[in-house]
Amino acid sequence: MDETSLGVGRALALLRRDVIHTGHRLIPEVPLGTLDDDWIPKVASRDLVVITRDKRIRSKHAKALLYAEHGLRVFWIAGKKDLSNWDTMRLLVRRWDDIEREIKERGPGPWFMAVSEPRLNAMSIRDRKSA
Repeated sequence: MDETSLGVGRALALLRRDVIHTGHRLIPEVPLGTLDDDWIPKVASRDLVVITRDKRIRSKHAKALLYAEHGLRVFWIAGKKDLSNWDTMRLLVRRWDDIEREIKERGPGPWFMAVSEPRLNAMSIRDRKSA
């Protein structure tokens, strides 16, 4: 879990051994406050999956390209309104089996999925200049 979902990441890490978050003791190279340009390659080198709720992810094209460049697999908590930590946790728990299935079926990245109440949706990571 990235820093945009730190509260949820900490709670999930208590419940699941396969979840870590920014600042977690098992990923000391990514302390709290690590810049995107620094943490993205470090997380990618460990072949981890990212869960984020960064509301501006669609407008941060450079960040999406950085995800793609490093082959990351990303789940974005989608929605027009900012969910509370509790609502984010509820959504992830309801969609967790779908998330695990997508990881297994899609394999290596880069790929990007939006997590919403009704379903997971594949999202395109591509250079808009060439689109």
